[in-house]
Amino acid sequence: MTIETEVVFLFDVDNTLLDNDRVESDIRLYIEGECGVQSRDRYIAIFEELRAKLGYSDYLGTLQHYRNEERCDPQLLVEMSLFLMDYPFAERLYPRSIDTLKHLSTLGTTVILSDGDVTFQPRKILRSGLWDAVEGRVLIYIHKEQMLADVARRYPARHYFMVDDKLRILTSMKKIWEHRLTTIFPHQGHYACDPATMAAYAPADVTIEHVGDLLNYDLTAFLLE
Repeated sequence: MTIETEVVFLFDVDNTLLDNDRVESDIRLYIEGECGVQSRDRYIAIFEELRAKLGYSDYLGTLQHYRNEERCDPQLLVEMSLFLMDYPFAERLYPRSIDTLKHLSTLGTTVILSDGDVTFQPRKILRSGLWDAVEGRVLIYIHKEQMLADVARRYPARHYFMVDDKLRILTSMKKIWEHRLTTIFPHQGHYACDPATMAAYAPADVTIEHVGDLLNYDLTAFLLE
């Protein structure tokens, strides 16, 4: 039986703890340098088509589709795959991301709650150091906001905090967990800085400029609601 804890801190990964916009930029620059602008643009188009269809970023799936269309050197495609798998994700963490996880682990249980594929996303979380920072407490779904019953079963708590750069996700989770959840919105990444997206959803319970700001933020008031 899993024992209920007082507080669980749930953290998204991409553009919350890790600068995924920069990761995507590096991937595009690599493809452009190796294959040219046309191949880069086609890879991006496939990537965005799959993201719209699947609901998450599928880098390796995009490469598979790209291989079926392009007549690039097979060796180059292997090198592109290795570039993705060996990417230095630890260098793309936002400042004080690990320190934030370690600090909040003294106040409750920290858990990575992410969307993504079953290969690349775990690799990203492991190589970035986030896996060890939460002692392996990692959940990866296709649509995490639809899996809250499973999250609560695995990590039961009296109160949850969700840190995510997407207001859409925070709004969906808040509708389900209501006062049991405090939503935290780090104003980072292209989703968080899109005016149309910001206007489409209600503000989060807490808005911060950077995830590292949680090191100095007092969240105890939300536990008294």
